[in-house]
Amino acid sequence: MKITGFRLITTYHHWGRPVGDVNGYISEGITEVPLVILETDSGLEGVGLGSHSDIARLFPAIEGQDPRATSSLYDRMLAFVFKSGHGGATFGGIGSLDMALWDLKAKMANEPLWRTLGARDRFVPGYASALEIAVTDDDLAALYSGWVERGFTSAKVKGGRDLDHDLVRLKAVRELFRANTAKPAMMFDANESWNRKQAIRYICALEDQMDLTWVEEPLRRWDAEGLALVSRSVRASIATGENLTGLEQFRPLLDAGAVDIVQTGSVWGITHFLRAATVAHSRDLPISPVGYLTNPVAHAAACVPNHLSTEVQDLSSPFGLTVDQVISDGGIVLGDTPGIGIVIDEPAIGAAQASSGWSTPAGPHVRPDRAGLRLIPEQ
Repeated sequence: MKITGFRLITTYHHWGRPVGDVNGYISEGITEVPLVILETDSGLEGVGLGSHSDIARLFPAIEGQDPRATSSLYDRMLAFVFKSGHGGATFGGIGSLDMALWDLKAKMANEPLWRTLGARDRFVPGYASALEIAVTDDDLAALYSGWVERGFTSAKVKGGRDLDHDLVRLKAVRELFRANTAKPAMMFDANESWNRKQAIRYICALEDQMDLTWVEEPLRRWDAEGLALVSRSVRASIATGENLTGLEQFRPLLDAGAVDIVQTGSVWGITHFLRAATVAHSRDLPISPVGYLTNPVAHAAACVPNHLSTEVQDLSSPFGLTVDQVISDGGIVLGDTPGIGIVIDEPAIGAAQASSGWSTPAGPHVRPDRAGLRLIPEQ
């Protein structure tokens, strides 16, 4: 079997709520979901999702190749762009193609990807993370009820500007999840919005009233010295890594003792997660993939020995996608459909019309001008 072509499709996800973080949010709750479909000379197709960036420039690296050579083709894509660099958006294109390659490999074996990767159990532990910063306090209970009903015992809350308000929301969410356990695991995500001393002061103030399992991205992703300082200064673990676009970017953080829980972005693909998990395991560190719609990296999480918990951001699927998984018992139960378990209804997606605000100036992918430079809270 040989790879012969690709198609790019964009569907959307309607969250039914505003979604975002301290850097901004999408008020209408509609976000784009880019899909990449790899075509082969046998008619079998592989599905990847995450980014369309640089797909046309990367595709010659895998065109005409046997899709089963996943790891070699991943390195071949990296080699194709080594002069300009594989970081940033280009890494997203590599991740999408990599996911489609793994999907094809498992489909060729006629088994779900978690089986192909050698997992023993189809269940992947997860935690609730609703990107809920713009959801009102009064609506938090209704929002998180779905996760509570599905047996989740841990949750992550977004924040970082208003300490008193963040404490109110952390305590409210903790109380909701006490329906399933006396001591829910509570995490807090500042999305790189603090400087070093801000982070230490803010986290210590939170910890005066809350037991936090981890604090995520308190500082900029590359600040190895600062993240190590924060980790030594607070009780909570420091989680980071989701925005690192390349395995080599983890090295200074790991060498500095700057990360307690290694994270990877699901949009960066299967191979990146597997390699980051191996590096983390060599340091006796757990790994936790940051979720993306349909949770495709959960297949890989099921097979690594140091997986901690996978972020589950929503309980429904993007428009036009059928996903073979069940969110239950506090995690993800993967199905038996060959590949990553995603079936695409292309005619329905093609006929649908929906606006997206994910890339708008106010969206959470744009860093505010005064991030890390605020003396007082800004509402």
